[in-house]
Amino acid sequence: MVDLRSQQQARARVPAAVPTAAPAAPLSRSVTSALLDPGANATAYLDEAAVEFLSPLRGESGKLEMAFRTPEARVAEKASSAGATPIYQGDAGTEAGRGALAPSEPGIYQIAVELGKARRAVERLSLVTLVPFSQKKGSKIGLYYLGNWPYEGGEKPRSPAYANPPGFVEVTRENQSERVSEHFKLADFLTKDQRDVWPKYLVIDPKLIDKLELVIQELEAQGHPVRHVQIMSGFRTPYYNHAGGNTGGRANLSRHMYGDAADVFVDNDRNGSMDDLDGDGRVDVRDAEVVARAAERVEAAHPALVGGVGIYKACCGHGPFTHVDVRGYRARWRGEGSG
Repeated sequence: MVDLRSQQQARARVPAAVPTAAPAAPLSRSVTSALLDPGANATAYLDEAAVEFLSPLRGESGKLEMAFRTPEARVAEKASSAGATPIYQGDAGTEAGRGALAPSEPGIYQIAVELGKARRAVERLSLVTLVPFSQKKGSKIGLYYLGNWPYEGGEKPRSPAYANPPGFVEVTRENQSERVSEHFKLADFLTKDQRDVWPKYLVIDPKLIDKLELVIQELEAQGHPVRHVQIMSGFRTPYYNHAGGNTGGRANLSRHMYGDAADVFVDNDRNGSMDDLDGDGRVDVRDAEVVARAAERVEAAHPALVGGVGIYKACCGHGPFTHVDVRGYRARWRGEGSG
């Protein structure tokens, strides 16, 4: 005869089953699902999971919108921890390459990421494959005069900073308005000559753009709203640089020839001259000093962007301006003319 009391007591001693949480989906699967979900915030997943390996391309300012690489050079320092694959898309979204290396053909490519079956463009970030320096024949590429760099003849440069540039951005009528960062576009840095010759060729160091964006952030932190910074002089080809008689800022080893220097002024009202930044009712060299102090603070906070800061007063038909570069060592001066 079954002892019902004993069965009831035994059942009472058996613990109730504890519900267990479902295992977490792998990161790649969860990100893929999110990207495919039209109601999901795709940008958040792109920034925080799928494309964290691309974030260094945005610089220390976080404002860079172009990365520059020689053909088939490595694009990112590390691979995606989420397993995402970078895709490089040309005109009309055609795929020009994928993976760790830049496309072999020079051009400007939109970066996308692919994870599983999901693909999304990375907002405000392009990859530029440079035209190799070897494409320069004599002093030109095509019809565009570049001239010759100081150590192009084969002699050893005084330091790596004066070696020949690795390559050039090919700038056309169509792409000249492409943004290199939040506040600047390719056309801002072009040499101001050969107006009707296209394409043009540009040397530009992303560290310079990064430093300028940080200077803008620093100015705004100090109470100086910045809506527009004018690049008075950015890249200068050796051909153009020597036209100044090899004097002053247009010296034989000007940093402008290496794409890591710019002469700038804040021009919010777009009147072609420096704004009254110090609020004294005048536009003079003291306003250039305000920009210079911002650059000093940027260098203190970001040692990798150390370089030259020059202060120039109004002269020769232009207003005051500040020279900023990322030559790799500290340099300070005051002068007149072009930086």
